Amino acid sequence: MLDIKWIRENPEALVAALEERGQAAGEARSEVDAVLAADEARRTHLVRLQEAQERRNAASREIGKAMAAGETARAEALKAEVAELKRFVQDGEAEERRLDAALHDRLARIPNLPLDDVPVGADESGNVEIRRIGEPRRANASREHFELGEQLGMMDFERAARLSGSRFTVLSGPLARLERALGQFMLDLHTGEHGYTEVQPPLLVRDEAMFGTGQLPKFAEDLFRAGEHHWLVPTAEVPLTNLVREEILDAERLPLRFTALTPCFRSEAGSAGRDTRGMLRQHQFYKVELVSITDAESSIAEHERMTECAETVLKKLGLPFRTVVLCTGDMGFGARKTYDIEVWLPGQNAYREISSCSVCGDFQARRMNARYRRAGEKQAHFVHTLNGSGVAVGRALIAVMENYQNEDGSISIPEILQPYMGGMTRIEAGRD
Repeated sequence: MLDIKWIRENPEALVAALEERGQAAGEARSEVDAVLAADEARRTHLVRLQEAQERRNAASREIGKAMAAGETARAEALKAEVAELKRFVQDGEAEERRLDAALHDRLARIPNLPLDDVPVGADESGNVEIRRIGEPRRANASREHFELGEQLGMMDFERAARLSGSRFTVLSGPLARLERALGQFMLDLHTGEHGYTEVQPPLLVRDEAMFGTGQLPKFAEDLFRAGEHHWLVPTAEVPLTNLVREEILDAERLPLRFTALTPCFRSEAGSAGRDTRGMLRQHQFYKVELVSITDAESSIAEHERMTECAETVLKKLGLPFRTVVLCTGDMGFGARKTYDIEVWLPGQNAYREISSCSVCGDFQARRMNARYRRAGEKQAHFVHTLNGSGVAVGRALIAVMENYQNEDGSISIPEILQPYMGGMTRIEAGRD
């Protein structure tokens, strides 16, 4: 959520930022004007309310003086005025809550401001590649992961569909173990070498938590509701970031770095017809999440560090990848800057996203009321938050399968994963 004071003082800058994010000029102007109008209505009402409260207090004091002076008629008139002002204040406090909610709702739907160095662009075609690691395999006979998995008899989409419908998968045998091995390897790497604290968070979160990280109210259709006020987590970013909600942290504790391996649940409401075969776009998938909570001065450097941590996963797995910075029109709602890491998939002969690392500034912190205070200072400041995939486990499984496939349909296991696989070096059909 943006600071209303900043919007009040920089309306043209906000209009320009919204246009860079892809809003039409008229739409951006209307949105900013509506926020400013809601803010003005609230501020005007607060002035009237304060004036009424001050007059009520003054009139109450005058009643005693009038009665002491024997001015009965004036005292009765003042009592009537106080009663009227009391009714106005009571009604005015209800109106204040309504105006607060109206402004809050307007602010909640405005996306974050891109950093100055984010490339301006309308869509993914405006993203900029900044580095490429590893040599892509370009074998003509490369098969896609679902072909390999089905031939091995360890990836079953038909049974999954009978259980749960489309966009679900049943893995079995060594392929199921390989997915588990990938998640364990990533957690061990991030906790052992990168300094993240492992967390096992709830998978059901309340409305307030979803609002805090920006999923609600704008993206409700992308989520799975579980009960009247609970949602299945679309990513562990939600519970991990909200660990500091409504708290004031000591600055000396920062940065906080959390990681978690959880299932994630997404409706994929806007992806009809996209990646309908295989495991690339599922309603349920596993992901290792990285979240950092920092002070204002450290967040940009932390963003580079987090991205490097995610890239290290792919380097150790020996998977070719490239890293791109997203343009203004392709960034997520709460991000100020985002790096996407795209792994090479020989079966598709293309790079596909496997991690997205974003710095959000104080945007989420304002929604969560998460702050920090430096030693010796009275004023508290909003923390800065960052999140990234470290990495998507299902997509890492796909990448290992396609990059380590052999001509006979077997899959070699990357050396770093072999200890997690009980020493197994290859996955072959008919092997349990």
